[in-house]
Amino acid sequence: MKPSSLPSTATSADATQRRWIAGIVIVTLLTVAAMIVVLAVGGRPDPAPLRAASTLLDGSWRFHTGDDPRWAAADIDDSGWETMDLTAPPGQHDGDVGLPDYVGGWSAHGHPDYHGYAWYRRRVTVPGTSASWDILGPTLVEDGYALYWNGQLLGGSGRLGPRPRLVGTRPLRFALPADAAGTTGVLAVRTYMLARSGSSAEAGGMHTAPILAPRRTSDALHRAQWWRTIAGYIVDAVEPAAMLAVIALALAFSSRSDRKGFLLFACIALALTAARRLNNAIVSWTDLQDLRTYTWLASVMWVPTMTAWLLAWNRWRLPAWRSIDALAVALGIAGIVGALADLPIWTNISRLGSLALFVVLIARIVRGSPPRILALVTLATVLAALFGSELLDPIGVPGIWFPFNIGVSRTQYIYAISIPLLAVLMVRTLLPRNGQR
Repeated sequence: MKPSSLPSTATSADATQRRWIAGIVIVTLLTVAAMIVVLAVGGRPDPAPLRAASTLLDGSWRFHTGDDPRWAAADIDDSGWETMDLTAPPGQHDGDVGLPDYVGGWSAHGHPDYHGYAWYRRRVTVPGTSASWDILGPTLVEDGYALYWNGQLLGGSGRLGPRPRLVGTRPLRFALPADAAGTTGVLAVRTYMLARSGSSAEAGGMHTAPILAPRRTSDALHRAQWWRTIAGYIVDAVEPAAMLAVIALALAFSSRSDRKGFLLFACIALALTAARRLNNAIVSWTDLQDLRTYTWLASVMWVPTMTAWLLAWNRWRLPAWRSIDALAVALGIAGIVGALADLPIWTNISRLGSLALFVVLIARIVRGSPPRILALVTLATVLAALFGSELLDPIGVPGIWFPFNIGVSRTQYIYAISIPLLAVLMVRTLLPRNGQR
């Protein structure tokens, strides 16, 4: 009687797989729908009545590189400073989130390759009404700032000083003194930019102008700015959560899978990828992580992630090749050395060598057993995410799109495809409960 029970067991396993795959498809569609709603809400322009009731402080500002705390005072002579126009062309936005009123930084205004401190100053007339007035800080600054009104510090982003701690610029609001209404004062912005390699031709300082608004209007504008900022990085929060869900799925099914090694290293790769993607949201929404740490992690974390994926896919078709494992680890060490020591040739060797190993693994999978088509498609999405500069840039695939006026990166689109494919692939590795296919 035992042999006759095998088809029934296999049929039960197939039914289990179908139910899980249907669930994965439904959850994916619901998540995509929710993301579309958030992007649509966050990408709406600021309501016209709010903009009409406020003043965008663009136009001509006084600008000076260097640093002197006395430059915050209202009565210093800044007539010898250069001028910088912060007026953005209509419809202009930054190339990441989609922030409106974007202008090039000091590199685009005669100070290429400059980093460190610089100051902006301008006179601002506050209408003489009974309302309390606020300054909405610039929503994009490289990399930190402090804002002063007539020499009084109102606040800022990060901590400036001899050893600056810089964090991601977020929407901030500063209350003007109660006696500011009906007066003209000096708004001074002290900015600081970190030294970095490969700075763009538009880097440095303020990229959006502050906004002067009465309290009720500033409340609404501040909420709109935050919606835009949340929408700009919501995918970087949701996709890591989805990756962690896939890890949980893999761990739950690992005892019944015929590819336990693949699941183990895929979980490690997903955990590293999730941490790297989530960093974007953390640094953009909170002060928990400073920019130096963020930059260091970004330059290093791709290496162990790439190595973990190599070790995972080497175990898709068994037995795993020890030579692939050894080369993957060696290339990973080269990548770490290249990232830490700023040696581009080592980094290139690591990336191109790893890509060559993936080509060998693709050849192995092609000659393997089902579900090889699903495995190849899933691996293709992983490669597109890991090696976008090598595989997608040469064929002209844009690095970012702006659906609903909010930037969604190429990598985010790829992971939106890759994550459910990985989940389905893991479900397909399930064995019947008796351990036979």
